[in-house]
Amino acid sequence: MKCLICKADTMKDDTSTYFAQLDHCYVIIENVPCKKCTQCGEAVYSASVMEKIDEILENVQKIAAKILIMDYNQAA
Repeated sequence: MKCLICKADTMKDDTSTYFAQLDHCYVIIENVPCKKCTQCGEAVYSASVMEKIDEILENVQKIAAKILIMDYNQAA
């Protein structure tokens, strides 16, 4: 798989931190599985991971106050 940003063929399995700004809070999800470029650091998430992130964000919007930091493995 080639990197979408730098076009290098250096994507590897890794984890990253996903940031989202919702209407009333910020959400940080740590340890999210991804493919990450070893050259520029760009992270690409699979469709199944993005579906789970969307589900997490829908639930978080109901309970979060300002900032919520969570681990993907515990929420998934």
